[in-house]
Amino acid sequence: MKTAISLPDALFEDAEQTARAMGIPRSQLFARAVSEFIKRHKREEITQRLNEVYERMENQTAPELPTETSVETMRELTGNDTW
Repeated sequence: MKTAISLPDALFEDAEQTARAMGIPRSQLFARAVSEFIKRHKREEITQRLNEVYERMENQTAPELPTETSVETMRELTGNDTW
């Protein structure tokens, strides 16, 4: 699909030089740049969502187990183990 965009002169010149150095058409350079930008944005969005989940998890407290029950259970489970 064709589209028209406006760029500052300096950015256009940098893009022109970069495309020439890479040996690709300027339109391909722009397509690659937009594609990379979108991928990065999606990764950042995923990271932000994960951070929100982890933050909610940190704010929750785990139920406390009675210490005696935990010690007794461990003794039963490891009774025949040699350390």
